[in-house]
Amino acid sequence: MIVNTLRFSFRGGTTEEEKAEVLAAMRRTSTVESAAFGVVGQDLGDPADGFTHTYCAGVADLAALERYLHDPVHLKGDYTVLPRLARLSAVRFSDDMDPGLGEKIMALHLKKVAQYPEWGRLLDSVPDVHISSEA
Repeated sequence: MIVNTLRFSFRGGTTEEEKAEVLAAMRRTSTVESAAFGVVGQDLGDPADGFTHTYCAGVADLAALERYLHDPVHLKGDYTVLPRLARLSAVRFSDDMDPGLGEKIMALHLKKVAQYPEWGRLLDSVPDVHISSEA
């Protein structure tokens, strides 16, 4: 199982309606065929960390992760989600003890950026982003 946890906060000026659209898009993404489970809601971590919400989704393996990353529902949702985020932190973990798994996951991410350059620019437009497996 590969689990992706996103802690995030919204940009200033994001309306309650826009926040609801973002959360709905994330909920749709968390239920695509390749996702084993998913949840989105309030962040219960330290408020000093600056996050207000968290998204978590699990996929069975690398093949499921690749399907998840390229699922049309996921891609479409990101165009609703990413422009409204001020801060994003991604942490991934797995029960697969392959020491190269992090590199394989990052390779899938970089493949997606190369395949969808507009998506990559959209991700880069989030002012404060940290992805745990970045080199």
